[in-house]
Amino acid sequence: MTDRLPHEKGFHVSWDQLHRDARALAWRLQGEAPEGGWRAVVAITRGGMAPAMIVARELDIRTVDTISVKSYNHQTQNEPVVIKSPDMEIMGDGAGVLIVDDLVDTGRTLEVVRRHLPHAHVATVYAKPMGRAQVETFITEVSQDTWIFFPWDMALQYVEPYRGV
Repeated sequence: MTDRLPHEKGFHVSWDQLHRDARALAWRLQGEAPEGGWRAVVAITRGGMAPAMIVARELDIRTVDTISVKSYNHQTQNEPVVIKSPDMEIMGDGAGVLIVDDLVDTGRTLEVVRRHLPHAHVATVYAKPMGRAQVETFITEVSQDTWIFFPWDMALQYVEPYRGV
């Protein structure tokens, strides 16, 4: 169908799937660690918080901080703005730091984050083609026109079968 809205081509991610994919990301990142290991994780809030927590746990990284970038208003993407920065005394230029997010879409958010931490390693659980160049490590690539429904955005409810009742 060509008359679907972008968010109607949905990829639904359960908590179990997100946990498995974030652990897979940690496994990949273990092999990418610099000499002496990763020294900190910076989660891009809000979507990066759950994956960052899982990555930090799996890799035994105790220094965890956040950077908040607002770029969406519901499903409309706007110009990204940093509304909360990590502790830059600890993070420095980002060397040895992991930046973790749930998804890279167009890459505009990560462009802003990279200006703050230019030497950090960027990892996302999911990646779309337009933003793929902004990420060093990811688990699953989805098409640009796919809307990912994360578990924190969903509620369990009854759904009618395709063929009716």
